[in-house]
Amino acid sequence: MSPSGNPQLRPSLRRRLLVFLMIPMAVLLLLDAMLTYGIALAYANRVHDHDLSNDTLSLATLLSNDALGSELSPQAKFLLEYDPDNRGYFSVRSAKHGLLAGSERLQAPGSTVLATNAKPTLYNTELDTHEVRAATVQRLSLKDPGDTLTITVAETLRDRHQQAREILILATVMQTLLIFSVLWLVWFGVNHGLRVLNPLTERLARRSHELTPIGGVDVPQEILPLTRTIDALFARLRSMLALHDRFIADAAHQLRTPLAGLSLHVDRALADPRPDTMTDALSHIRRLTQRAARTSSQLLALTRAQASPMDVVDRDQLDLGRLVPEVVSLRVHEALHAGVDLGYEGPPVAGSPLCIIGDVASLQDLLDNLIDNSVRYAGRGSAVTVSLQQRRDGDISLSVEDDGPGVAPQLLPRLSERFFRAPGNTEEGSGLGLAIVQRIAERHQAEVVYRLGEPHGLNVEVRFPPAAKIS
Repeated sequence: MSPSGNPQLRPSLRRRLLVFLMIPMAVLLLLDAMLTYGIALAYANRVHDHDLSNDTLSLATLLSNDALGSELSPQAKFLLEYDPDNRGYFSVRSAKHGLLAGSERLQAPGSTVLATNAKPTLYNTELDTHEVRAATVQRLSLKDPGDTLTITVAETLRDRHQQAREILILATVMQTLLIFSVLWLVWFGVNHGLRVLNPLTERLARRSHELTPIGGVDVPQEILPLTRTIDALFARLRSMLALHDRFIADAAHQLRTPLAGLSLHVDRALADPRPDTMTDALSHIRRLTQRAARTSSQLLALTRAQASPMDVVDRDQLDLGRLVPEVVSLRVHEALHAGVDLGYEGPPVAGSPLCIIGDVASLQDLLDNLIDNSVRYAGRGSAVTVSLQQRRDGDISLSVEDDGPGVAPQLLPRLSERFFRAPGNTEEGSGLGLAIVQRIAERHQAEVVYRLGEPHGLNVEVRFPPAAKIS
């Protein structure tokens, strides 16, 4: 089953938030546990070191006041050897008599010079494969001023680690409860916070075929980019639907006359099967069919040009110095058949490139419509010149000029209107050619300029920004 069919496999904002929170919190809990254990162990060491130093000082005071010979008194031995947990070690050494009591293996730090009557020196050492913490101090015997006692007391580290673990367990339990409480609050907050989307959801659910914007004052800031993207999509859809409706209306308007003519001449041919009538009817049918085909092609080209701005995937760097001569050469034969002298003026192909950013197919449609418009309306015996050059301001100028009858000056602003045809023009046409040119030029950020020719005719110039200005 696909993810869209199984709710458990669909992306969930709640699950993502919890996962993104739980993993960092688990890592933080682990780091916090390590830090807590370190702090607890340091605290336990400080407390035990303080007690160990005090015990050492107490024993030193007791022993220095004791009458020492070669061995300790029974009372001193009892005090030193008594350890209810069996975790303590000691040694008492006399400068004159050597080891008086305790463990022979428990030595004072060899690299440290002990000062008499100073504070105890703390250090770590090993005893019977156990790591122990020891405190040692030197004292003068009051009964025998010539003798010096070195008292060392040690204990294992088990109590220290045990206390640190107890603190860690207590802290971890509290912090774990705190983390789960925070997660519950986050879960509750997310569920409560997502309720602000309910008005937007209800507003969308009440719609049927509307494509109006969905944004409103109740839309949270965090999803404004989403609603704006949807509104932009709706705007594009509205534009596409408007083009669709316009195309249908234009097609119905433009194709009604040739289709009616086709029906009329078919009925005429069926009613009068004489060869002359059939030939004349077929001639009209052929002409009307060509007109309908051209009108359909022009309508499709106009719809494509109006559809949307040029997509990034359609953009490419094109050299008009190579493209324009190729397109003109393809129309020479048609121009000769129409009795029109079609020529080209521009830089040599091997010269400096005249590059723009555009779409090859659209530019071919643009130039085809310019040439077709000039050839069709200039008339037999006229000349049509396609020119290409770079202007002083850097723009690239593509112009098509004919020496035909031209149009009245007041009609120049209307030449790019859909279905506009100059009054008195007897040539067949759809009135869409220059409208297509205008839309394609707009998609390429180009400007279309209409001028009257000298002494007569029409000049249509398209000024393209060079590739350097766009890229």
